[in-house]
Amino acid sequence: MNSASGPRSESGVPHPPSSPSIPLRQRARPATAAELAAIPWLDLLDEAQRERAVQQLQVAEADVGERVCRIGRPATFWFGVVDGLLKMSNDDSSGQAITFTGVPPGGWFGEGTLLKRESYRYNIQALRRSVVAGLPIEAFHELLEGSIPFNRFMLNQLNERLGQFIAAREIDRITDPELRVARNLAALFHPQLYPGVGSLLRITQQELGYLVGLSRQRVNLALHTLAGHGLIRIEYGGLRVLDLQGLRRFPVLA
Repeated sequence: MNSASGPRSESGVPHPPSSPSIPLRQRARPATAAELAAIPWLDLLDEAQRERAVQQLQVAEADVGERVCRIGRPATFWFGVVDGLLKMSNDDSSGQAITFTGVPPGGWFGEGTLLKRESYRYNIQALRRSVVAGLPIEAFHELLEGSIPFNRFMLNQLNERLGQFIAAREIDRITDPELRVARNLAALFHPQLYPGVGSLLRITQQELGYLVGLSRQRVNLALHTLAGHGLIRIEYGGLRVLDLQGLRRFPVLA
């Protein structure tokens, strides 16, 4: 795995080499066929619904450190990660930075905020250069009103997300580094919330450190411990999970 480098913000995320002069949404474009194939819920729609959704979907490339969502801004899009890695965090301007979760490929987020038509209560920031897709809020509500399979997908999404955040509160109380890394990794390999990950997650040790709140060196030691138990394999540019259930149960391996 490679370590990230470059100047960092107060939240620990590297600043982009040069901040883009054009806002993210103004850089949006239609999705390619390959990008559409990476959106898990499109196949649940009937032909007419899918065609309308594809026409309204937009994608854009977010630079390292760039914010996709900002606390206090009205929610106007439902966002998903086509490629890359994002993190969801609190407002750290007047206190300690808290990372709620990472969002790897295949993950869609913000549905609760869109359902209530509220403003964002969290920041979403790119940990690496990422391709992000967005569906306008009115198209999102149109699918909720007209597609039973989409509603089932959304109910499952909300249920799994609730379980994820309950687990995140428990992880926050964990002081053992190996256990902390194991629980966070298991969450990033969630097959329902992040179907685009599969068994290999493209992530550096520095990026994982941002998500779990540990130094890159301590993350490195924890990963080698987990690899020694046969739970993961450290590969160039990422991590491969060999035993997801074992990772969730760690340190109880029997």
